[in-house]
Amino acid sequence: MLEFVLMVIIIISAILALIQKDLLKAAILTGFSGGALAVLFQILLAPDVALTQAIVCAVIIPVFIALAVQKTQREDN
Repeated sequence: MLEFVLMVIIIISAILALIQKDLLKAAILTGFSGGALAVLFQILLAPDVALTQAIVCAVIIPVFIALAVQKTQREDN
């Protein structure tokens, strides 16, 4: 039952990340989806995959997206 709930959370957060107009909100939702997927892998007894998923998809990718958004914004003088 917990696996089903996590799958629903992953799907909903991924769809919400796709339809967001604000890129920072999309980055946060991407990290949320990756974190839920890491928890799902841990429940399915794959700790090495869960750790990799947590590091890459829940931390690194949202940080890179947020930094790219910040660096590409126009500065008003």
